[in-house]
Amino acid sequence: MKKLVSILVISALSLCAFAQGNIPLLDKAQGHRVTFHYTYSLSQKGEDFAPVTQGNVTVEGNAYILQGLGMEVYSDGTTRWTLDPQAKEALVEKVEKEDLFTNPALFISSYKNYLDQLKVNSSGKDFLDVTLILDEETKARFVLKDIVFSPEKGKSDFCLDEKSLPEYLITDLR
Repeated sequence: MKKLVSILVISALSLCAFAQGNIPLLDKAQGHRVTFHYTYSLSQKGEDFAPVTQGNVTVEGNAYILQGLGMEVYSDGTTRWTLDPQAKEALVEKVEKEDLFTNPALFISSYKNYLDQLKVNSSGKDFLDVTLILDEETKARFVLKDIVFSPEKGKSDFCLDEKSLPEYLITDLR
C-alpha cells in the first residue's frame, strides 16, 4: 500500500511540474550533450498513430546528429550535411529555417513555446513520451528512450569535412 501511495504522489508531483510549464527531463538538457533513441509517429483524422520514422540523435545546444531512415544528418547549427551512405551522396545546406520535425535540438531547447499544444503521455529518468497537437485533426507523437546526459564536448563532432567523404557525390547549396 505504501508503494502505491508513493507512486501516486510521484505521479501527482510530475503532473504538477508539467502543468506549471516545465518538463524536467528536457530542462536538464541545457548545458549537456544529450543522446537518445527516438520514434516519431503521426495521427490524422482520429486514426491511430502510424510510425513515420525512428533513429538515434545526439544534441548539444543547437547542433545535432540524426540517424534514421537510412540517412545521417550532421548540423553544427549553421551548416547541415545530409548523407545517404547507400547512394554515396551528400547535400550541404546553410541552416536557415528549421522546425521540430527536422531539428531535434529545437524540440529540446524550445519545447516551452509549444506547451499549450503538448501532452506528456509518460516520463521517467531516461524516457519521455509526448504528443504534440498540431491541429484538430493532426497529432505527432515523439517517444524518446535511453536518454543519456553527458558533459558538453564542443561542436566539432557535428561538422563534416568534405575530405572525409572522398567517394561521395557532394551537392553544396550554401
